[in-house]
Amino acid sequence: MSQISALESLAELREEIDRIDGEMHNLLMERGEIIDRLIMVKARQGGGSAFRPGREADMMRAIAARHHGRLPLDTVESIWRVIISTFTFVQSPYAVHADMSGGDAAMRDSARFHFGFTVPLLGHASAAETIEAVAVSERPGGGDLGMLRIGRHAEDEKWWERLGAEGGPKIIARLPFVERPDHPAGTPVFIISRPLAEAAARDVALYSILWPGAPAPDDAYFHASTCECLARATTADGSSLLVSAPGDWSVEKLSAALALPPRGAAFCIGSHAERFALA
Repeated sequence: MSQISALESLAELREEIDRIDGEMHNLLMERGEIIDRLIMVKARQGGGSAFRPGREADMMRAIAARHHGRLPLDTVESIWRVIISTFTFVQSPYAVHADMSGGDAAMRDSARFHFGFTVPLLGHASAAETIEAVAVSERPGGGDLGMLRIGRHAEDEKWWERLGAEGGPKIIARLPFVERPDHPAGTPVFIISRPLAEAAARDVALYSILWPGAPAPDDAYFHASTCECLARATTADGSSLLVSAPGDWSVEKLSAALALPPRGAAFCIGSHAERFALA
């Protein structure tokens, strides 16, 4: 008798799982209906970017903060990212271009974790090719996205200088949103797109800096000024630097804080949301 009761209890639990699965599917379809209405509203208002990196980062922080239980956060983060990326694609189709010059395994893992399989993934042989592909994309709603690995590029490439052109691609996000030592797609990458206006997140600003004369100061110098040197390359006249700074700084404030030499120059090349480190 006790064995039959156990079997009946197991069946009831499976019914509960089936009910939850059905409700989740219905909610996703309901979300799709809201996206249809969103598309119509945007059409009446003259369009706008489909990418909202600041909103996405805020939502991911909230999900990570409230998550608990047996289900790994990795799974929750990946599901959420795929839902957001796919519904953005449904709203305004786009592709993701990725610099595969450092080996494609880690970049593919990152792309699929954050964008899923519905969004097309196109590999390129260099950061320069990736930036160019984003620059020439003509899709409505913001164009295509690009993925550039942070801190792994040939020294003579200086890809960040290519983001300084007015109207050209800019950095809009840094992935992963939630940083932790065992992240399954933890390769740090920048996401670039054609410039965003109202949708940009500006907790952290990124600059391309030309430092003339002698080699640029070491990393400790930048940390002392509340900045971080993310990449550097030697030039014929000094150094080319990729530097992050507080998002509310202007070029003038950055130049003053770093005591940039007179013949130096700084160009804002984008911004992103503050990283969320999970213990």
